[in-house]
Amino acid sequence: MNDVIALCQALIQEPSVTPEDKACQPMMANRLTPLGFGIETMVFHDTTNMWARKGTQSPVFCFAGHTDVVPTGPADKWQHPPFAAQIHDGYIWGRGAADMKGSLAAMVVATEQFVTDYPDHKGSIAFLITSDEEGPFINGTTKVIDTLEARNEKIDYCVVGEPSSTELVGDVVKYGRRGSLTGDLIVKGKQGHVAYPHLADNPIHNVAAAIDELSKTKWDDGNSAFPASTFQVSNFNAGTGAGNVIPGECHICFNFRFCTEQTFESLQQQVYKILDSYELDYTIDWTFNGLPFLTESGTLVDATVAAIKQVTGRDTELSTAGGTSDGRFIAPTGAQVIELGPINATIHQINERVKADDLVQLADIYYHILVNTLGNE
Repeated sequence: MNDVIALCQALIQEPSVTPEDKACQPMMANRLTPLGFGIETMVFHDTTNMWARKGTQSPVFCFAGHTDVVPTGPADKWQHPPFAAQIHDGYIWGRGAADMKGSLAAMVVATEQFVTDYPDHKGSIAFLITSDEEGPFINGTTKVIDTLEARNEKIDYCVVGEPSSTELVGDVVKYGRRGSLTGDLIVKGKQGHVAYPHLADNPIHNVAAAIDELSKTKWDDGNSAFPASTFQVSNFNAGTGAGNVIPGECHICFNFRFCTEQTFESLQQQVYKILDSYELDYTIDWTFNGLPFLTESGTLVDATVAAIKQVTGRDTELSTAGGTSDGRFIAPTGAQVIELGPINATIHQINERVKADDLVQLADIYYHILVNTLGNE
């Protein structure tokens, strides 16, 4: 299992800033091919994706993840060069160490060990890897899933390698995620001189009460798996930059993170109702980022909880907190989906890093999840 450290380092050393893959997917493919995996490269516009599969039978167990990383920020602010993958104080330092090249390395090494130990395992093992998770997520996992669905190729169980852990590896597993809906609102008025407000129509004044009501609205109470849905304004722009001009338009960007008590349509209808009550002149462009999903207790959740207990001796917390992930594209196909990866404390930060020993442990957990789902004992 110590090979996971070397593989993680090699992956980090590929500067695969989104949507670039560099040589990450070929590196993984070179490890999977000798195990009997067929490798299918799917390129959609600027994004390279890999679908690798061993076996033709059900159930299909899939490891999902991404090779792209966010930009490093100022490289001179890093304690170690962001793509050097140096080991210091027991940590592997580098962009993508925790999000999520450490997980990818653990997935590959766990699969190698499992196939060696269980050459006649049940079902199939697959890898769905994209280079478009940190970017606009248009040409990545969602396009691969569309392709698989078109040919009726189904995933039964999916482990996404997002860094789910908080303090210790495996202390938190994401078994669902909230949905995300973004609205770009333009409220129209009439530009004019601040000294002659009767000749103008200030869109900021007009929309202020509506935004206040939206921000104070109780959308729902949540449920046993999810907190209540939330509304947040992320951008508010208006004006020409001059202090004596009433703006002609006001641009507002807002986002919902919502639970299974809501749908895209229910949230849109409530927003329209509130805005219309203030007789505003407005338009909204909507971005549907993903529906909420939840994987109830069953084969995958039970196998994961058991694997963490087997390896670490601890009980895990099942959570739906956090942002979105590519799991939102996989779950609607009917797949059971969980997210399990290393500690998330440094993701997207300068000096991102992961404990080397944690990756060894993570690979062991992934191995036991495979045993618990596809082992033929």
